[in-house]
Amino acid sequence: MEGMTKADVDKLDKGLAVRSGRALRPRDAATLILLDRRGKDVLVLMGRRHAGHAFMPGKFVFPGGRTDPADSRVPVAAPLGGEEEGKLAAGPGRASAARARAIALSAIRETYEEAGLLIGRKGTFSTAKRDWQGFAEHGVIPSLDALRFVARAITPPNRVRRFDTRFFSAWRHDVAVELPGGGRTNELEELVWLPLADARKADIPDITGMVLEELESRLAEDPLLRPGGAVPFFRLVRNRFVREVL
Repeated sequence: MEGMTKADVDKLDKGLAVRSGRALRPRDAATLILLDRRGKDVLVLMGRRHAGHAFMPGKFVFPGGRTDPADSRVPVAAPLGGEEEGKLAAGPGRASAARARAIALSAIRETYEEAGLLIGRKGTFSTAKRDWQGFAEHGVIPSLDALRFVARAITPPNRVRRFDTRFFSAWRHDVAVELPGGGRTNELEELVWLPLADARKADIPDITGMVLEELESRLAEDPLLRPGGAVPFFRLVRNRFVREVL
């Protein structure tokens, strides 16, 4: 809306949600847990959300955001692995191949926008989509084969914002370009690399802590984070918070 800041829009959204009194339909979203192995430690990239945001203000989170269905049409160097795509298609709201591709690509796009990290392979990349011009400028073809689908969570009803979020993970060596100035948005106030144990002690949302705990357990069993691992799925069912496995 012309003349309104993002904070103004957040406040308006919050007011509309409260006045409507009805549950919002969760929107597809994706987030990326970027890992870096340092000796015996595994570090994770996190950023702090601005205090003025309506959704999770001031919390440390992973780069991520809403999925743009048009992301499915962006060319890639390598597709999503079959096992990962199969897991994305499982559970309620089964994702088609195009929807799974869009969700995974949105995790890569958001990591570029919020952290200035371009995941993919060096090469000539061309697209008409404005959100992906950074990849064209820096000669990076986004690649999905590095992503591992590690968790899914749906925001409970009666929240200001609701998302059906898929959590992906990748390694820092999958980053083709790191922009020194960080991302081009102002979503995150600061970016830090934290050991997993320290990240769980930071000011993080409850679901982030649960996902980190699940990921730490998976890494203990499979340090390489190979494809096809079990994917925990958190949601509210009949007013009970449940954990399922995809």
